[in-house]
Amino acid sequence: QVQLVESGGGLVQAGASLRLSCAASGRTFSSYAMGWFRQAPGKEREFVARIRGSGGSILYADSVKGRFTISRDNAKNTVYLQMNNLKPEDTAVYYCAAKRSDYLNEPDYWGQGAQVTVSS
Repeated sequence: QVQLVESGGGLVQAGASLRLSCAASGRTFSSYAMGWFRQAPGKEREFVARIRGSGGSILYADSVKGRFTISRDNAKNTVYLQMNNLKPEDTAVYYCAAKRSDYLNEPDYWGQGAQVTVSS
């Protein structure tokens, strides 16, 4: 069983930056693909970014490419999402996800979510 705990959300103005962190329990963190999804009010949850266990093969949604950066520190069992130049349309609950695989389709584990609100 893997537990994921997000932190770092908040309320910011458009153009600002935030960094989300997701701390994972367990001793095989490097075996898991990790990623971030988000769900805006009234919308379905959508993929944001993914990183493989080794730290390679990073993938981003087109809507965040060039503004968001996903990274991981396997020594700290933590994955990060650096969000720059935030826009009001980035407002959502952001969820950390994990899957013991190279891929993150249908994640096995989810965090509780972190609210990110961007005002115009």
